[in-house]
Amino acid sequence: MTITLDTPVTDFPGVGPARAKKLEKLGILRAADLLTYYPRDYEDRRRIWSIRAAPLGEKVCVSALAAERPVLSYIRKGMELVKLRVVDNSGTLYLTFFNQSYLKNSFQPGEEYVFYGEIQEQGSRRSMVNPVFEREGDRDFTGRIVPVYPLTAGISNHLMVSLIRQAVEQCAGQGAESLPASLRAAHRLVPAERACRDIHFPEDFDALEQARRRLTFEELFYLSAGLTLLKDRRDSQCSAAVFAPRPLEAFCALLPFAPTQAQRRAMEETAWDLASGRPMNRLVQGDVGSGKTTVAAWGAWLAAQSGWQSALMAPTEVLAEQHYRTMNQLLSPAGVRVALFTGSMTAAEKRAARAALRSGEVDLAVGTQALLSQGVDFARLGLVITDEQHRFGVAQRAALAAKGAAPQSSSPHVLVMSATPIPRTLALIIYGDLDVSVIDQLPPGRVPVQTFVVGESKRQRMYNFVRKQAGEGRQTYIVCPAVEESTGDGAPPGLMDLKAVKVYARQLQEQVFPQLRVGLLYGKMKPREKEAVMSAFARGELQVLVSTTVIEVGVDVPNAALMIVENAERFGLSQLHQLRGRVGRGRHQSYCVLLTSNRSPDTLARLRVFASTTDGFKISEEDLKLRGPGDFFGRRQHGLPTLRLADLSGDMRLLSEAQQAARDLLSADPRLALGENRPVLERVRALFSDTPDIFN
Repeated sequence: MTITLDTPVTDFPGVGPARAKKLEKLGILRAADLLTYYPRDYEDRRRIWSIRAAPLGEKVCVSALAAERPVLSYIRKGMELVKLRVVDNSGTLYLTFFNQSYLKNSFQPGEEYVFYGEIQEQGSRRSMVNPVFEREGDRDFTGRIVPVYPLTAGISNHLMVSLIRQAVEQCAGQGAESLPASLRAAHRLVPAERACRDIHFPEDFDALEQARRRLTFEELFYLSAGLTLLKDRRDSQCSAAVFAPRPLEAFCALLPFAPTQAQRRAMEETAWDLASGRPMNRLVQGDVGSGKTTVAAWGAWLAAQSGWQSALMAPTEVLAEQHYRTMNQLLSPAGVRVALFTGSMTAAEKRAARAALRSGEVDLAVGTQALLSQGVDFARLGLVITDEQHRFGVAQRAALAAKGAAPQSSSPHVLVMSATPIPRTLALIIYGDLDVSVIDQLPPGRVPVQTFVVGESKRQRMYNFVRKQAGEGRQTYIVCPAVEESTGDGAPPGLMDLKAVKVYARQLQEQVFPQLRVGLLYGKMKPREKEAVMSAFARGELQVLVSTTVIEVGVDVPNAALMIVENAERFGLSQLHQLRGRVGRGRHQSYCVLLTSNRSPDTLARLRVFASTTDGFKISEEDLKLRGPGDFFGRRQHGLPTLRLADLSGDMRLLSEAQQAARDLLSADPRLALGENRPVLERVRALFSDTPDIFN
């Protein structure tokens, strides 16, 4: 069979409709997808041991003869064993295969096989359970470095290796070399075909490292080039609304507090952008409670003073309504008309709000993704503000900005707020198309939250502390990682001991805190139910709120002084930092208690690092080191391409090298119009294929 890059996986031997569906789950539809489905690990099976010399407690390859025919025995329903004795010059090895009855006909006495598995020893008897095996003269999975791939149910590593080997053997040389020869030479990069072969089936670990370096560099290079093109395109766009400069003090007179120096700096940078005549694309990044919303309000105020409308988009209704209240309270005395847009509004409310927006009666529209829906049109949209950037992709940001493009030729300004402190290095990638303002000061008078890591043995003391806080008039959040109760053998490993939020809330109300008012909040509740619960908590009608991480984003309850995180080891440090930021917003001393039954030294060390500092940037650096960028945001939500190989915590030198190479190339050929650079442009377009219009 001849395979090309476009050959569908259904043409490969052994792949029927059912397997094709499972491969599609992994993003594999054709041969080209197999080439870029990289291993997650490698097993070194090059050394072949004798039975007696093979080390215990690690996986090894052993070459031995089948001494007899396999014996099949039925232990009980659902439990079958195939047993086989194999020998070599040094001794005997006893093999057991569980629930693989078909293997009873797979071995011929006197034939030699290679077995790969972990050897166990009782007395002088050596054994191996469920080893991988091959006939000595026909080896594909032993005697070499074997790739280990991410899998899904019904797709074995054995099958994946077979499919990828066929694709590599026939297609590795079919893809065009996209990096210019001069660039490959300058950065000592192996050719594309060799990198493709060696990332999957390397002869040795040096070849693997060379392949990984080439492919990682390439990934970071194309990403850097794409982001540079994006930024250059924005910088060269013809026009944007010009917001006339206004005295900062005139706006500060509206504030109930004096802004910090960091806030003032961010406001000045924003005002300069808004008056420049080119579209602003600015990220305002700062810790929870650092005052990013004030910067957004300043932008909306400047827009209104110059006769332009603004839109503020938040990821949840609860947060949108909070922003609406804050903005209305702050800006309405200055004559700025603020309106709310959410999915749960009645049809009549939506019609009235849309009409007011179209006619220009509304200066600032605050809402959820409802602002993106058809029929929501602006008279003169000049500024788009989004909160919690990683929850909105590039495409969503562009969709909202496009609502301002029709009535006038200029593009709206874009201001992005993020309370997730991101290491500068990661921000270079995630926000490569934005200018960054960092608010690195907290308002004066904020009392640092005290953080403790405690084990299960302290649970009753913790409950007593909740009662003490309630007695002093304070409120408590209790955050759990799971929603439904997990029962039975089918539960994923480790999930049965998680605090399921619904069941736990009921137990707390009925058995632990019968005298207190306990509320429940989780993601799948209806928006109006969520808002009712959150409003009741904000008004002090609930003393304890049991919740999932839905409360992670933004909601401000100054009277909440205790945050308890159940199964704290299940959360990333940056997520824990967001949760901790829900308390400490008032004048009272606040506390964060991380509860874990996990005794792993690494886990406890990670949680203690978190407890030792309240600096979000330090925490995010640590989180990036520990979890890698793939998990930094949880799911892929920030709208930029997924990195398949690059590890931003370990590849910083290579990132720097790739970024410089991209800058040099674009400096020499800004449109990538030269013949040898056209493949680079095509690869950049392919990398940003989720948002294909951004390079038009």
